[in-house]
Amino acid sequence: MPKGDFKRKMGDSQRRMVEWARGRNGADELSSACTNVAVLLVIIDLFAHTTVLSVVALVLLGYSWFRITSKDVMARARENSRAISATGPVITFIANPVAFAREAKAYVHLTCPSCGQRVRIPRGKGKVRITCPKCHTRFDGKA
Repeated sequence: MPKGDFKRKMGDSQRRMVEWARGRNGADELSSACTNVAVLLVIIDLFAHTTVLSVVALVLLGYSWFRITSKDVMARARENSRAISATGPVITFIANPVAFAREAKAYVHLTCPSCGQRVRIPRGKGKVRITCPKCHTRFDGKA
């Protein structure tokens, strides 16, 4: 097969993949967390040899794939938002532990006493006066 034909076929397959993915939800924090927990369960199951862990891991992977390929983006966004608000920073840690550690090392997260909005400030700035971006309340915090 000539080199040009191979490149054209690769271009066609990439184009078809992009067209298939258009309008779908894609990976979000909840699907990433489900996938990571499923992988962890599979690793544990390598040593424990239980059917229950295998089934739970398979269900989590199926749910993650459903979320990624779903065309109902608004419903998946609402589910993701509810999951994040219900679990707090736990799901963010499970979804991407490396980025979570990097974020925690570089920034301090404070909560506005008036509206509850989380605000991040760089570490090492000492005592600072913060204006909440949501309700514009001023409060003191320590980085």
